[in-house]
Amino acid sequence: MTNMRITATICLLLASLAATAQESIRYTSNTLVNVDYHHGQLRPVAGVHNIQIMRANREHPELGDDMGWTYNHAPMLAYWNKRFYVEYLSDEVGESIPPGQTLLLSSADGYHWEKPVLLFPPYKIPDGTTKEGHPGVAKDLYAVMHQRMGFYVSKSNKLLALGFYGICLDKKDDPNDGNGIGRVVREILPDGKFGPIYFIRYNKKWNKNNTIYPYYTTSKDKAFIAACNDLLATPLMMQQWNEEADRDDPLIPIQKQYKAFCYYHLPDGKVVGLWKNALTAMSKDEGRSWSTVARAPGFVNSNAKIWGQRTTDGRYATVYNPSEYRWPLALSVSQDGIDYTNLLLVNGEITPMRYGGNYKSYGPQYVRGIEEGNGIPADSNLWVTYSMNKEDIWISKIPVPVTDKVSAHVNDVFPSLAAATALNSWNIYSPRWASVSIGTTPGKEQQLILEDKDPFDYAKAERLFPAAQQLEVGFTVTPAQNNHGCLQIELQDGKGIPGIRLVFDADSVFKAKAGARFKHFMKYVPDSVYNVRLKINTANRFYTINVNGKDVLTSLTFAPVDKMERIVFRTGEPRHFPDADTPADQEYDLKRAGEQEPHTAKFYIRSLKTLPL
Repeated sequence: MTNMRITATICLLLASLAATAQESIRYTSNTLVNVDYHHGQLRPVAGVHNIQIMRANREHPELGDDMGWTYNHAPMLAYWNKRFYVEYLSDEVGESIPPGQTLLLSSADGYHWEKPVLLFPPYKIPDGTTKEGHPGVAKDLYAVMHQRMGFYVSKSNKLLALGFYGICLDKKDDPNDGNGIGRVVREILPDGKFGPIYFIRYNKKWNKNNTIYPYYTTSKDKAFIAACNDLLATPLMMQQWNEEADRDDPLIPIQKQYKAFCYYHLPDGKVVGLWKNALTAMSKDEGRSWSTVARAPGFVNSNAKIWGQRTTDGRYATVYNPSEYRWPLALSVSQDGIDYTNLLLVNGEITPMRYGGNYKSYGPQYVRGIEEGNGIPADSNLWVTYSMNKEDIWISKIPVPVTDKVSAHVNDVFPSLAAATALNSWNIYSPRWASVSIGTTPGKEQQLILEDKDPFDYAKAERLFPAAQQLEVGFTVTPAQNNHGCLQIELQDGKGIPGIRLVFDADSVFKAKAGARFKHFMKYVPDSVYNVRLKINTANRFYTINVNGKDVLTSLTFAPVDKMERIVFRTGEPRHFPDADTPADQEYDLKRAGEQEPHTAKFYIRSLKTLPL
């Protein structure tokens, strides 16, 4: 009888442990990142398009945000009325150094973005303002903006934009310490114009008598007031306000200072909550109460945001920096919203930080997707936005369903492909001054075009193919010049390690990397077509280059790889700065940070084919 009781007790305990385990999402793959590589040596998600949508420029503001502010961070994303909207914070130079403001970008297709417009302008703090426990006193001081929630689409389909005016009495002060002024709201109208700015929630010591914007209930628009009331009555929305709100605000379900909340629903109605540091909990009552908040087992995530959502194929994705650094930007997929079983690359680039500043961090970071209720893009893909180096604003289109493998070899002949879908299987990295696009050549033929006038960044187009030790790769390239710019072509393995690198270089030589040196095998001239064929055998490391029907070089791969499985076309040198040992803070600006190259380099790619040998 005693044994039976012990057995029953053990079974109950195991059942309880299993139930407890089910209360937490978890990462169960053994894939981890190597932070000495910007891509972490992760396999890329096939078909991701990374697009820079705002490039900071202090020297030439008209080429950036029209103001020349160089701290740009914490973007939020919505899709409403057939348009994408991105809201982001902006300070003149560095984080938490006034003045601050919030700007808005919009786009019909996610690729072509209008200039940012001012959404919430700088706010003058009354002279004499103080914070308890801080010696500073405000004098000619402006607020800084800080918000973890950007948009809300109401039941009546109104799009509300939100921001928070915080106070920083010095550069180390905290704008989200509960001692700010309050949260503001305004409507984005269908024609792209904005409604008036109102306060929707004050912090203590602030009210309608000592703030410059009216309280939302004074609006004459009853539908707007109703939309604000809907928002205030939704606990999952209020949880996002936690850090900036009063520490005892009754609207906030969890008042402990867990940061940057996001959430998604499971099919059974439970809500999965996520915070920085991969903290997680579950709610059975729409966010009114929560299970114990704890770190999600297996997830690696530091003090940067993590994003989670259900994708349109019924699966789930988390997007985050899976390291103690803010690179790379990666994605993990789950079938059930609980068990995450892989780790794949979204953006593995870090452009040079052109402008130093307070608390600016390297890498693609602070990712946010489209919150439940804030729209589903027409293409049904997963879209996320983030900042690069807390300087430039980017967006990524991630194909759904998510995959990292292709089953068929490549046969892309761009003149015969539909322009709208020609790059669906390509991964692209497309800064504003170094774009990747399908366009027309001077000879009026449709081709893949890489163009570059950015001294600090490059265009990159990448294509996966089935992994092989012996293969033939053929591509047709037309360089538009031979005295500036370059096109590097790499054959890489699954971890992004290149074994072959060919270069159309600025010295008019087509060359191949051979260890620490290059083999110069031919001159090239502008506007000439080069049909390049490679026969590769990674087992013995030999490859042969044929150009326009003539063998020009037989050589060894400059690095050993087991199998090749992707080709990269890139208009610049590979980057290795920063790395794990780089100091966290950069206080200096790069020289000529806002200048373009005097001439644009262009390369036209007509076709790419791969075949197993």
